[in-house]
Amino acid sequence: MSFLPRTHEIPPGVRHERFHIRPITIHDAVRDFDAVMSSAARLRERFPLWGGWPLGDMTLEENLIDLAWHQKEALLRRSFNYAVMSPDGSRLLGCVYVDPPERRGADADVSFWVRADEEGTGLEEELEPVVRAWLDEAWPYASVRWPGREISWEEWDLLPDVLRADG
Repeated sequence: MSFLPRTHEIPPGVRHERFHIRPITIHDAVRDFDAVMSSAARLRERFPLWGGWPLGDMTLEENLIDLAWHQKEALLRRSFNYAVMSPDGSRLLGCVYVDPPERRGADADVSFWVRADEEGTGLEEELEPVVRAWLDEAWPYASVRWPGREISWEEWDLLPDVLRADG
């Protein structure tokens, strides 16, 4: 089942002077692995309902498989993971996720993170309004929910599940 209507172009991303956002692919595996594993404790704290991700013993191969899954899901229009890259593309600074809601009350759930060594640099504060504007301008969703930001993960977890036709 498609999350993004076939009639809507998959948004390619957005450019900013400090970063650019683009779809993540398997070619980002090494940069993503570095960002994820160097930020593991911060990610587990920020995303408590993601099953302890990333596990402390995650391998580069497991990360590659994860990125391949994200890439395939985007091609199928089921969910979207975008890399937040340095302007020259050499460093992955974080990720943005645009997902179908698992809980009732929104058209999409959006979350993002920046790597731990960017904490305190202002990157996260610059990224958030850019992501919000991009969601308003480039995506067809009237109601976007921001778990962990506008609603706590605990509150999100208490919302009723979305009933899906595919089971």
